[in-house]
Amino acid sequence: MEEITHRTVAVNGINMHVAEKGEGPVVLLIHGFPELWYSWRHQIVALAAHGYHAVAPDLRGFGDTDAPPAVTSYTMFHVVGDLVGLIEALGRDQVFVVGHDWGALVAWNLCMFRPDKVKALVNLSVVFRPRNPTGKPVETLRAAYGDDYYVCRFQEPGRTEAEFGRVGTSLIIKKFLTYHDPGPVIVPKEKGFGDAPDKENALPSWLSEEDLNYFAGKFEKSGFTGGLNYYRALDLDHLRSSLPAEPVIKPHVQFILNCL
Repeated sequence: MEEITHRTVAVNGINMHVAEKGEGPVVLLIHGFPELWYSWRHQIVALAAHGYHAVAPDLRGFGDTDAPPAVTSYTMFHVVGDLVGLIEALGRDQVFVVGHDWGALVAWNLCMFRPDKVKALVNLSVVFRPRNPTGKPVETLRAAYGDDYYVCRFQEPGRTEAEFGRVGTSLIIKKFLTYHDPGPVIVPKEKGFGDAPDKENALPSWLSEEDLNYFAGKFEKSGFTGGLNYYRALDLDHLRSSLPAEPVIKPHVQFILNCL
């Protein structure tokens, strides 16, 4: 697509797939769930045309990047460590950062853990939320919205994956990417994520069948567990004291821990 190039970069103990284009200052584009580097395909081309080196990785657990199986491998220390490793692999001291959805949350943490690596930040969809020392994130969301809130529904390993499998990858991707209800996402257990499938097959103007097929093909291959593990690690990020004294991922996670 528009001469976007692809490569695999070894960072922070994993192999990360990266899409990139252009020369100049680096703009690091961080995707959300359930998305991929492909979410930034138009921005990559536009930024390159304006004199920037646009870089969009598949985050760990997504697309063609490695997906460690353990939930404990998806804390912000690990994900931010991946990006620090990528920035260093690019040979840059600082980069511009743009995040969307989960990517925005990752970007906020990158700014907190390693402000020296961030020249400027643009975030979409997710505002900055300081850590609440009095309550775990999942417990707080459950108290506010109930057990059927989607983040709470995602917590049990394997259950959501099985439900997504019954519904079908294409329909699940379509529902997430076209969802626009501003209210809390409530998914009753008796109805599930496949309830009331779209009556119309027409996609919005900004999402083509080719786009949908790309996302679906990648998630058919990789599965959803990697992306869902971000939600399952939310309370691990809160409980910093639960991290081992010697982090499994080095050296970037160790540096981050030393900065806290």
